[in-house]
Amino acid sequence: MKSESLSEVHSTVRTDKKGWRKVLAFLGPAYLVSVGYMDPGNWATDIAGGSEFGYKLIWVLLMSNIMALLLQSLSARLGIVKGLDLAQASKNAYPKWANIPLYILAEIAIAACDLAEIVGMAIGLSLLFDLPLIWGVSITALDTFLLLFLLKKGMRVMEVFIISLIFIIGVSFIIQMIVVAPVYGDVVKGFVPSDLGGNALYLAIGIIGATVMPHNLYLHSSLVQTRKIDRSFQGLKKAIKYNFIDTVIALNMAFFVNAAILILAAAAFYTNGFYNVAEIQDASILLENLFGSIAPTFFAIALIAAGQSSTITGTLAGQIVMEGHLNLRIQPWLRRLITRLLAIAPALFTIIYFGEEALGSLLILSQVVLSLQLGFAVIPLIHFNSDKKMMGEFAIKPWVKGLAWLIAAIIVYLNITLVIDEISSWAINSGDNKVYIYTIVIPIALACLALLVYVFIHPFLNKNKEEEPNETNHLPHGQAEDFSEELIIEYKHIGITIDFSGNDQTIIQNALKQGGKSATYIFIHVVESAAARYLGKNTLDNETQLDIDNLKQYQKMLEELGYKTEQKIGFGSAPTEIVKIVKENDIDMLVMGAHGHKGLKDLVFGTTLDVVRHKVSIPILIIS
Repeated sequence: MKSESLSEVHSTVRTDKKGWRKVLAFLGPAYLVSVGYMDPGNWATDIAGGSEFGYKLIWVLLMSNIMALLLQSLSARLGIVKGLDLAQASKNAYPKWANIPLYILAEIAIAACDLAEIVGMAIGLSLLFDLPLIWGVSITALDTFLLLFLLKKGMRVMEVFIISLIFIIGVSFIIQMIVVAPVYGDVVKGFVPSDLGGNALYLAIGIIGATVMPHNLYLHSSLVQTRKIDRSFQGLKKAIKYNFIDTVIALNMAFFVNAAILILAAAAFYTNGFYNVAEIQDASILLENLFGSIAPTFFAIALIAAGQSSTITGTLAGQIVMEGHLNLRIQPWLRRLITRLLAIAPALFTIIYFGEEALGSLLILSQVVLSLQLGFAVIPLIHFNSDKKMMGEFAIKPWVKGLAWLIAAIIVYLNITLVIDEISSWAINSGDNKVYIYTIVIPIALACLALLVYVFIHPFLNKNKEEEPNETNHLPHGQAEDFSEELIIEYKHIGITIDFSGNDQTIIQNALKQGGKSATYIFIHVVESAAARYLGKNTLDNETQLDIDNLKQYQKMLEELGYKTEQKIGFGSAPTEIVKIVKENDIDMLVMGAHGHKGLKDLVFGTTLDVVRHKVSIPILIIS
């Protein structure tokens, strides 16, 4: 028994087809992943790199794409073979104290990703409709429920929606490339590796972080499980093959888009002497000045499409990470709202305190943050795919393992170099605030480095243990226990909530069946009048007296039948008073009537049942 990743769409796409239809059945997950490789965060780093260094950083894009191709294929392999997403596998492999910071780092990465989508969408709306950025950022909160709508329609509908947005992005850039007309001979020279230093290194790491995105590794390992596959050796082998084809096609499309952005920036700005174009808005204005209105219009359309598609996949990744690392499952709309608010807050703060012109720097910073988190996702992923106990015959071959570790080493080396450079720069320029660098920034950086080292060495230390990884750790509700018919629970103090709503007789009869004549029955009623809320026990109004008389009548009827009874009156908030009475009177079972309303009425009248059941630790029998 286990809880599936993205359980609402798990194994919902059939693959028992033949020929090209079988291949098409597997196509889709990588396209949802690929939108993260062409989100607005990529635009910021690609535009900055192209305008400042021309075509010289294209090789960094190509290297990033090769890295992404290998790592995403490993992510898909884990999901297909083990039926676990990366967060669930990490939960099983690492102790609780390590999983909590791993979860926090993953959430920071997802928030950084969502921040890029928000800013990109806001800029796109501003370019198309001349809408102030602060309003554009606020409007992006309205797409919170789009994901829920698409999930209800099924996985295939969501994939079609995303692929349609990718098509819009691709067509937009083809038109822009025709308008700008770069020199393709110079473009080819950009594929030759060159030295990186200073701002080139910062932008290169930003490009890697914008391309090889950590949340996509969690996402891909889950999305492949939406396919209902044959679990035999041959079935798994074919699923891995078809998903690799899916990944190659999708990520090469993403590489085309990223390369097009960088080439566009190099041809339009670097060639014309505009070397410091880091703002997407400035890029659009310059495009209009240089090439007319067609290029910037399609630039804005592509930007909106990229932001909208990426925000959907970022939300799914947040759900996967929370459920996998913490065994915590919350309502999808709440999960979406949390992700969006975590991203909207810094965007609004930046606009209000630093101005709209600072958003470009914020976008690049968000991508660097993504890159810094990569090691914490990549290293466990390689460990899991290398583990023969875990993956069996599907463990990766030595040459693939060597290449994967080389990629991880490059990512970690570049990140450590960047952190050292940035902290050194902050220390030099901090003036009187230098103490914060040494007391806060450096300790946090060292703690993260120590966690990264632990994540790397822990699987090696545990490699010789005979026991299999505990695959039940990720179960949100635990697992079934041994049942004994001899274990009979007797309730001695049974609480019965009474509200004189016409359902009392049914509630009382069901309560009597639970304890018979050996239990004591405690009638509970809460007076919720205005006087009761202010005066409490001192309330002597007519409603209170009538309620007491009615409870006494119930007591008398049950005592005449041979039952033991008591009565307790509460005043004010029904949930609070019921919980208080339960705890003060050692009640070991509570029988309540359903309130009979939902939706908007819950907001108006409250939900007594939900509040009570979360605040008491005894069985509750709900009678509707």
